[in-house]
Amino acid sequence: MASPSTEATPSAPAAAPAPDTTSQAISDPAPAPTTSDVPGATNPDIGGTTVSDQNSAIEPDTSAEHSDVDSAFGDGTESYTTSLASSIFDYKYENGRRYNAYKHGEYFLPNDESEQDRLDLVHHLHLVVLDGALHLAPLRKPNRVLDIGTGTGIWAIAFADEHPESEVIGTDLSPIQPGWVPPNLRFEIDDAESEWAYQSKFDFIHLRTMGGAIKDIPKLLRQAFKHLNPGGWLEWQEYETVVQSDDNSYPPDCAMARWIENLNKAAVKFGKEMNIAPKIKSLVEDAGFDNVSDKTFKVPITPWAKNPKLKELGKWNMLAMHDTLPPYTIWLFTNHLGWQQVEAELLIKEVRDELKNLRIHHYCV
Repeated sequence: MASPSTEATPSAPAAAPAPDTTSQAISDPAPAPTTSDVPGATNPDIGGTTVSDQNSAIEPDTSAEHSDVDSAFGDGTESYTTSLASSIFDYKYENGRRYNAYKHGEYFLPNDESEQDRLDLVHHLHLVVLDGALHLAPLRKPNRVLDIGTGTGIWAIAFADEHPESEVIGTDLSPIQPGWVPPNLRFEIDDAESEWAYQSKFDFIHLRTMGGAIKDIPKLLRQAFKHLNPGGWLEWQEYETVVQSDDNSYPPDCAMARWIENLNKAAVKFGKEMNIAPKIKSLVEDAGFDNVSDKTFKVPITPWAKNPKLKELGKWNMLAMHDTLPPYTIWLFTNHLGWQQVEAELLIKEVRDELKNLRIHHYCV
């Protein structure tokens, strides 16, 4: 699924110094950047073709509606940074998937190799949405950078390579990051919802696809605000867990619609809302950030669009959706909706089969 983008600047305290959708919050005492200051901020050009923004309709490719797309895929306080002790590798197993040991049950997604491959695919999808950019914030040689929920560390590694002048820290509940990394990067096993114990502030804090993972977003943003230097930036890239179409081709009772409804319901019962993207801008502002901007991009669910670059984006999103369905469904639905695993797997199959129907012109933001 795809991404929105929000930007903001935290107002300075008196005694000291703030594509579906991406959010960026910026801590910068200077005026908010103009569109030209932010690479790819509006209508970013993907491979020479402009990506549709949220307000423009996407033209479907009617010639593709009968195409065979089966080949696209097959059928200190409590808060402290934990050292890499053997206990964090004592993984838990449910429904045939492997889950984090540290704070087990606080995160719904697995951390096995299949999930790691999916995370890297989603990283590529974000790069396509942003025309290859790792971020939209207009950074100027940031000294310290924090990547929250780093996952496989793929974004942090790329950023550290791109910015050898920066000290980059990636945090996650799972120790699934590689050992060979750039010398200016380190990974820490940590819970971003616990109290932060960093002694030095950051110039850039990056978050991505945190829907369903955070219980207290206002607290998280307050801590980010507190740990940003004057002129620092916060960027949050997130997709909406809402699917829509511009031509009413997305049936309200289709398998995808039923999956989305139950996914959001299960996440609420889990205590960590999934569809947080529409709220990020206001939450960032409430945390004290100034100059907040929100950038949204339409991303087709499947390759139904006529625009060749949107069609390519739809192909990647279709693959991502195919791999996203099991991890986003099994644990949440069985643990919080009372479903049997076979019921969840049947719905997954229905949605996957439906993805092959290019007459449905749906997209996420």
